Amino acid sequence: MTYKTSGVCSREITFDIDEKTNTIKEVTFLGGCSGNANGLSRLLVGMNVDDVIQKLDGVTCGFKSTSCPDQLAKALKKWRS
Repeated sequence: MTYKTSGVCSREITFDIDEKTNTIKEVTFLGGCSGNANGLSRLLVGMNVDDVIQKLDGVTCGFKSTSCPDQLAKALKKWRS
């Protein structure tokens, strides 16, 4: 799934979910802080979708009311619904 972000440096997030196990297979951020996005993407592989949402939902970036991790949580919620 591809999710167009809002209010952050990255422009979109693409991810793939193993629907049988409800785990993340891959996450890619387009734009944003390359090192942080790549590190976060690697950490999330194999994690349960609900756990990722719980950990990342509401994370902010500086003065912004959202962040790339928060946008991923929003994308996963959308995927889940």
